Amino acid sequence: MTGAGRAACGRSYKNMNRLPNVITRRQRVLLLVGSLGPLGHCPASGTVTVVVAGLPLFWFLQGVPQWAYAAGTIVFLGLSVWLHDIGDRLLLQKDSRQLVWDELGGFLIAIAFVPFTWRIAVVAVILERVLDITKFPPANWIEKQWPGGYGVVGDDIVAGIYTCAILHLLIGVAGPAFGVDA
Repeated sequence: MTGAGRAACGRSYKNMNRLPNVITRRQRVLLLVGSLGPLGHCPASGTVTVVVAGLPLFWFLQGVPQWAYAAGTIVFLGLSVWLHDIGDRLLLQKDSRQLVWDELGGFLIAIAFVPFTWRIAVVAVILERVLDITKFPPANWIEKQWPGGYGVVGDDIVAGIYTCAILHLLIGVAGPAFGVDA
């Protein structure tokens, strides 16, 4: 991250102490965890989170048994719903850009059972971010109709499912072009 980027992220990050509706240390810690520290306070926080936290996770989780990956992702998504539900109420917003667990949860679904190569990683980030931002149905409906954290995380789950399906299709059709042996 550039010096200007760190400064922009840091300013907002330091302002967390001035939130009028955050009154306890536990609530401050919850928002700190929900924003993954300074990541949630950067411009384009969702994309920054996927690149800075999601890509290393993609690499690190290679070789983890599929059952453990699936179980861990489900637990992470459940915690994301809870965290976004509480965090958004504290911040008086729905789908606050400061809270970024939904972005990471969607990316974990996007890369489920996909082999890591840098080509696939780049395509995964671009696809997931485009699909998350454009909110193809039913993501747009889920975001608007489902309450609290369910709607916030639900639209990212849809983007992750679409991305995962496209990645598996691309690998099946043109695996060697993405560095995956046939």
